[in-house]
Amino acid sequence: MALTRRPALTRRQVRALVAVAVALATLTGAFVWFSGSEDRALDGACDGVLPTGEVRALLGGDEAGLDVTNRTEGTFGGKAAKTGQGGGKRANTLSVHCRIAAEGTGHIAVSIAGSPRPRAEYGYGELYTAVPARRTLPVPLGHGWSGLFATETARLDDAEDGTATTAVLLDCARRGDSLLITVETALRGATTLDDPAVRPDFVRTATATARAANDHWGCGARLGKPVRTVGLPVNEDEYEPLLGAGGTCAAVPTAARSAVSTARETARDRAPLESCVLGTRDGSPLYRLEAYYGPYAEDARSQYTRDYDYENVTPAEKPAGRLGRSAYWAGATCPHGAEPALYLIRADAADGETRRRPDLAYERAALAAFAAASAEHHGCAAPTLPKG
Repeated sequence: MALTRRPALTRRQVRALVAVAVALATLTGAFVWFSGSEDRALDGACDGVLPTGEVRALLGGDEAGLDVTNRTEGTFGGKAAKTGQGGGKRANTLSVHCRIAAEGTGHIAVSIAGSPRPRAEYGYGELYTAVPARRTLPVPLGHGWSGLFATETARLDDAEDGTATTAVLLDCARRGDSLLITVETALRGATTLDDPAVRPDFVRTATATARAANDHWGCGARLGKPVRTVGLPVNEDEYEPLLGAGGTCAAVPTAARSAVSTARETARDRAPLESCVLGTRDGSPLYRLEAYYGPYAEDARSQYTRDYDYENVTPAEKPAGRLGRSAYWAGATCPHGAEPALYLIRADAADGETRRRPDLAYERAALAAFAAASAEHHGCAAPTLPKG
């Protein structure tokens, strides 16, 4: 059988094949470069303190394409310039934000802020990333952490069921300095916070980031243990008799005149933000008590810095007092140079200055009991209370 000779390639065909080969090699190299670029972006996100393995696992594994945005600015551990009043207090400008998103899976948004902030930032909006705390009450992380686990809702199958915010506060070894790490995790699909086995997954990114941040910025804080269980935030209908309260509402008295007989509360467990909601027999809210520590206390006071509605008689100027007819506040000195704690009681349905028949004696008594119990738990001094 005769062999058939293949026709030789023309010079033009050879050049065409070479061009195709070069193009394929270039394209392949581009794919490799883009893949490596994604990995580098994730490794460098939030100044390199993100647990990349945890993040990838939450957002779909190595196969998920990630979109990474990142911004880091400011310093941590500096000292503010001295003022005419003999200042020189530490001020931190560190502000880190990164967001990692996977199409069809969800996203993780992280913020890291140094505390305390410069006074020049006061009064221009929130100093720190807030946690959802209006419709539900955030619960403490526990396990040795000073932190919070919060959601907009704790309802099974709600549209926000797969979204949660975890905050971790690191009290640094340097007197008065701290780092606040806040992580919002939003996952689509079958993920539900109602599953107790799932909730720790939402927390681990925040605690792992806190561990890395503690080393990265030389904070030297005492760290907690792995979080294997975490409770659900408390919904609006999860009230109980006030007389049986054993958490944030413990020791707060009832009131016949104001019809206060129920409470919504959480455990304390070193949470930097505490809430107690007092209500009527059917759970309708009447008063809201809140305790703020560290950056949360600084943030709350800063909101009043440029608020002149109360003629400068606000938590920004005095340790205790009354805000018009809608609220009382108290304060307490806390150890290690931390921001003084702030305690507030407000009518839950207060509309500006309008209050019908306020029970002022009860409001002061409730605030005093709440503040004293909270301050003792956090190792702070006896609170300074408002007068009648």
